[in-house]
Amino acid sequence: MALVAITREMGSLGIDVGQNIAASLGVPMIHHEIVDAVADKMRVRRSHVVRLLDGKATFYERLTAADTKASLLTAAEILDLACDPRGAVLRGWGAAFLLHKVPHAVCARVCAPRWLRTQRMMERLNTDDPVAAETEVRQNDESHAAVIKRNFHVDMPNAENYDVVLSTERLSVDDASEELLHVTRNHAFEETIASRQTLLDLRLEAHVRVALRVNPRTRNTVLGVATNAGVVTLSGIVRDEDERREAVSVAADVDAVESVQSSIRAADGFRPWGNG
Repeated sequence: MALVAITREMGSLGIDVGQNIAASLGVPMIHHEIVDAVADKMRVRRSHVVRLLDGKATFYERLTAADTKASLLTAAEILDLACDPRGAVLRGWGAAFLLHKVPHAVCARVCAPRWLRTQRMMERLNTDDPVAAETEVRQNDESHAAVIKRNFHVDMPNAENYDVVLSTERLSVDDASEELLHVTRNHAFEETIASRQTLLDLRLEAHVRVALRVNPRTRNTVLGVATNAGVVTLSGIVRDEDERREAVSVAADVDAVESVQSSIRAADGFRPWGNG
């Protein structure tokens, strides 16, 4: 199974590279389908989800904390698609950072200098206004970087966050595609039982986080979630014993969860210093 995740940077031609890779590997390339699925689950318009994921949501949209729900649902959707035995090329929406822990996933950044991406956007938008095009590219870069920093705690341009970085300034789309295809065929990225389990663990963790977020009993509970071959471990501090039991119950009801281990502590069981 070939699994490739590519960043989404305006004017980089990453979509063209992704399409070439998908065609060569005989796997689907997935991009907008992720947003469509999340919008359907949230029962909102697709444009609303895009604004949340792009960091361009209005104050009211952010105030409702819907961006957190959108991010969790997006992660679960990406990991579901990544588990497809046929393989896939996933472009954008944080896939390159989400799958970086999966040994058989190739996480790539396709980039180009901002001036070149501005020229490409001018051609694409059929405009002769370089200032407007550059502003659009810059704002897109800044909002994406902020979302990635918030959700994954990494700097988007940092090369160490990827297995391969390709610039389309000097490499053509075909050349960049060939380089990335060569990497995907390296033995280091062959799927193994252990790497498959890592992917399944990440998917289960994502679904538990979604379940805790969408359930009205636990949506305001902040917990650590770890998974290992169907065993879920919850950690953190909650208000009381009832909230602890509810969190364990919600996690236990998620498909593929075999058991739940709780390291959750209830705040009402603590005593201040000096009170014995």
